[in-house]
Amino acid sequence: MIDPELETRLSAARTRLILDKPFLGALALRLPLEAADPKWCPTSYTDARKLYFNPAYIRNLSQEQIQFVLAREALHCALSHFARRQHRNKARWDIACDYSITPVLIKDGLKPPPATIVIAAYEGMTAEEIYPYIQDGESDDDTGQQNDPNQSTDPTKGGSEKGKESRDGGSGASSQQKDPNAAGGNEQQEEQPDMQGAPEPSPLTSNEMDSLSQQWQQRMAGAALQAQQAGKLGGALGRMVNDMLQPKLPWRMLLARYMTQVARDDYSYARPSRREGEMIMPSLRSSQASIVVVLDTSGSIGEQELNEFVTEVDTLKGQLRSSVILHACDTQLDPDGPWTFEAWEEFKLPKAFAGGGGTDFRPVFEWMRREDKAPDMLLYFTDAEGPFPKTEPHYPVVWLVKGKAPVPWGQRIQLN
Repeated sequence: MIDPELETRLSAARTRLILDKPFLGALALRLPLEAADPKWCPTSYTDARKLYFNPAYIRNLSQEQIQFVLAREALHCALSHFARRQHRNKARWDIACDYSITPVLIKDGLKPPPATIVIAAYEGMTAEEIYPYIQDGESDDDTGQQNDPNQSTDPTKGGSEKGKESRDGGSGASSQQKDPNAAGGNEQQEEQPDMQGAPEPSPLTSNEMDSLSQQWQQRMAGAALQAQQAGKLGGALGRMVNDMLQPKLPWRMLLARYMTQVARDDYSYARPSRREGEMIMPSLRSSQASIVVVLDTSGSIGEQELNEFVTEVDTLKGQLRSSVILHACDTQLDPDGPWTFEAWEEFKLPKAFAGGGGTDFRPVFEWMRREDKAPDMLLYFTDAEGPFPKTEPHYPVVWLVKGKAPVPWGQRIQLN
């Protein structure tokens, strides 16, 4: 049972999120709220089914800070942090998850609870990338407290604020705040005799985890679409969402799918000559496809990755009977190119490339315009860090991207 005053504050915070941050608000609406027993929930916690909270903790927060807590727990769910932990240590994973999303929420204009830690070096990194840097026993607050090893440390638990209520002078901290977890914390001591908080929920089964992860993926996609239509999803949060919604199929499978679309094999039902009879039977007709491949030689792509990519294209080229024009480009086209490979020739890298400077995608498309080329597909292997042409060409472009940079148009395949 939620205290009526707290229920009003939580509802008001959620409503404000929906109005100001529709993406986060739509996600927060998906989490039913439940007051929890402070013995196991010192701050807030979600098991991807509900959002549990310590009433004394929420009572000591401002409305803006409550919005942050609701958004944080909902984003943990949407990003499937509860399902992505795998073999990792729970306490360290919990900290890594908080470190990954806290700066994103702050940049989106939300106000964190007191003493929330933001580490600039981790900005833009995923929980998986941050995890190796977290030391055993490390705490994600600056009070020097460590996570209790006997306490449940599910990755979606709001570890960022454990033990922070006693801090004065933190982000939005009030000089009158008291630590509800400390011995002698008046607010919590007064509430405990009458409080019937929810017990700690049972761990998710493997089937529940898979089902909830799928549900939250769908919820995130729907919320992102609505927010984008309202023009209220961008910046770091928008990039994080786009990364999560990228297809998770292996890049080789996606590359094969796109390249197969340019195959020229098809059936013809044209009327045959009279000498062949009156019956119309389908006949297979085929012609050679044309593909332009561009390699980013700015130094951001390793030799091993280039070789893997070229081997894959060579295999698909043979299956599709495609000719390939190869370009290499950093800020300008390689003067030794282009290299042309017929359908029956092995597609392989030249002995050496010029380049190694910055990246500019415009020279390739300018060359295509000058040569009046209209290939069945242009395939660009790059880190996507550089200036793009302002207008999209009329032929299909597929970007095979190493890294997290977006592309303004065309189909994007994530390499790593």
